[in-house]
Amino acid sequence: MKRIRMVDIQSQYQRLHNDIDAAIKKVLESGVFINGEEVRAFSDELAAWLGVPHVIPCGNGTDALQIALMALGLEPGDEVITTNFTFISTVEVLALLRLKPVLVDVDPDTFTINPDLVRRAITPKTRAIIPVHLFGQPADMDPLLELAKENHLYIIEDNAQSLGAKYIHHDGTSAMTGSMGDIGTTSFFPTKPLGGYGDGGALTTRDDRLAEKIRMIYNHGARVKYYHDLIGVNSRLDTLQAAILRVNLQNLDQFIRARQQVAARYNQALAGVDRLQLPRAAPYATHVYHQYTVVVKSGNRNRIQSMLKERDIPSMIYYPVPLSLQKAFTSAGYHKGDFPVTEYLCDHVLSLPIHTEMEDEQITYITGILIDILNL
Repeated sequence: MKRIRMVDIQSQYQRLHNDIDAAIKKVLESGVFINGEEVRAFSDELAAWLGVPHVIPCGNGTDALQIALMALGLEPGDEVITTNFTFISTVEVLALLRLKPVLVDVDPDTFTINPDLVRRAITPKTRAIIPVHLFGQPADMDPLLELAKENHLYIIEDNAQSLGAKYIHHDGTSAMTGSMGDIGTTSFFPTKPLGGYGDGGALTTRDDRLAEKIRMIYNHGARVKYYHDLIGVNSRLDTLQAAILRVNLQNLDQFIRARQQVAARYNQALAGVDRLQLPRAAPYATHVYHQYTVVVKSGNRNRIQSMLKERDIPSMIYYPVPLSLQKAFTSAGYHKGDFPVTEYLCDHVLSLPIHTEMEDEQITYITGILIDILNL
C-alpha cells in the first residue's frame, strides 16, 4: 500500500506533470514573473468558472481578507462579526486594521457560523459579517444576507476552504461560495481545493467599483505605476503560480468529485460507529470536503490520534484552541465557557486524510484501524 498522506500533492503532480511542466516552462521562457499573461488568463478563467464578473488574484488568502476590509473603508473601532471556530487569519486581519472582532458560536452539525447568534451580536457599531465556509461546506447564507440587508452591513465571505461548493438559496436557485457577499476571499495554499505550489489568493466581487478599488489596493494603491491614489499593499500573485493554477482549475471539477467519493467511502465504512459524529452535509449546500472532520464523541481524541500515528495514519486537529482563548486575543475579554459548541469541537474534532489521489485500499486500512482503536 502506498504511504498515506493527509494531502498527496506529490501523486497529484505526477498525474498532471506534463501539463504543469509545460505551463512552468512557458513562464520561464517568457521572463515575465510578475503580472504576466498567465495571471490575467487565470483571473478570467476562474471568474467564468465561478460565475462572477471580477476575480482579483493576490499574494495569499490572508492578504485577500485584509484587502477586502480596506476596500470597504472600515474604520478603527468598527465591529466585525465572525466565527470563533476558524483559523486565526480570519480575525488576525481585523486586529491589524484596529477593527474589533466580535466572535459568535457555531452550529454543532455544520461547524459554520450560527445566524441566530449573529443577529444577537449586532450593535450600532457593527459594520460587517465574515462567514467562514469551513472544511468545504458553505455557511448558511440566506439568513446572513437578510441580516446584512436589514442592518446595512457588508458581508465578506471567507472562502479559503470551500472554493467550488454551492449554496442553495431558499428559492431553489444556487450560487457558488464567494459570489454572494460584497466580497469573497479565497486561498490557493497547496492543500486547498484549488491549490498552487506556493502561496496565493484572490478576491471575488460583483461590484465594479469595489473591483477597481481592490485592484488599486493590492498594487500599492495605484491605477498607474508611480501614481498612488490610496494607501495600499504589495500583494501580487506570481505568474508561475497562476500558470500552475490554470492547469489545476481545468481539473477542479474532477478534484471535487474525487474528494466527494472519498468522503462517501468514509461515510459508508464508518456508518453506525456510535463514538463518532461523521461530517453532516447541510441540506442547503454541496460539500467539497477540504477536510473530512469527525467528532470523537467519547474517548480521548488525542490518544486516538497518537494511536493512528503509530500505525502510520496521519490526522490533524482543526482547531485545538478557540480564537476566544488564544493568547493573542486575551484583550478581547472572552472566557472559557463563553462558546460551548466551539470549545467542545476544539476538544473532540479529528480530521482524517482526504485528497484527490486516495485509493480504496488506504481508506479501508484507515477506517479499519480507527474502528479497532475505538473498540479497545
